[in-house]
Amino acid sequence: MSEFRFKQFTIRQHRTPMKVGTDGVLLGAWVEVRPSDRRILDIGTGTGVIALMLAQRAPEAQITGVDVVDVAEACENAEQSPWATRVSFAQQPIQQFTAEPFDLIVSNPPFFVEALTCPDPGRSLARHAVELPFEELRDAVVRLLAPMGRFALVLPTQEAARFVALCEGKLAVIRRCEVRTTPRHPAKRVLLEMMHTGEQSTTIATETLTIGTGVSEVFTEEYRLLTHDFYLKF
Repeated sequence: MSEFRFKQFTIRQHRTPMKVGTDGVLLGAWVEVRPSDRRILDIGTGTGVIALMLAQRAPEAQITGVDVVDVAEACENAEQSPWATRVSFAQQPIQQFTAEPFDLIVSNPPFFVEALTCPDPGRSLARHAVELPFEELRDAVVRLLAPMGRFALVLPTQEAARFVALCEGKLAVIRRCEVRTTPRHPAKRVLLEMMHTGEQSTTIATETLTIGTGVSEVFTEEYRLLTHDFYLKF
């Protein structure tokens, strides 16, 4: 699919190896956006879909997307959106990226750590933690996150546990959501929101989200409500 149409913007993805997927849309819709979030960073921005979702949700914020791969298509998507003046992109490894601290950082990061890499180099970069190991993602977030800022990401359940363990003493979970595809299946994804260690409360807000009812193409009301402002079908 070369284009993916949302209610307020369109993602053109002719050249991008990783197309719009459920993980990114879930993260863009689920992460808390506060009025005080004026600077937002999207690590591994790809097509720019999460950056544009956050531009829609945070009308006062400046959003920056960073990716190690070509961001030309993301730039084109932003230029054609209602928020062209508030969204920008940089093609650079996040390990080398420097900027003023951000109030909110989000990432749908590469997550296959031990699995075999994909023959397609573009998809391999996007899906495998080769160019962005979890330790280096953590360190970049710690460096770029403002005091009292939040970091949100989406990962498979096993990788989420690994990432949280690696963040001990540096970033702490404040909110967690386990995502099931249907009521009969175990959680396959975890949405996490984190803060600098020592800045969070002692209570972690825990949630669950089920996407489908188990009947083909029938979605739960909670999933419809979460993504209603974006998906045309809702």
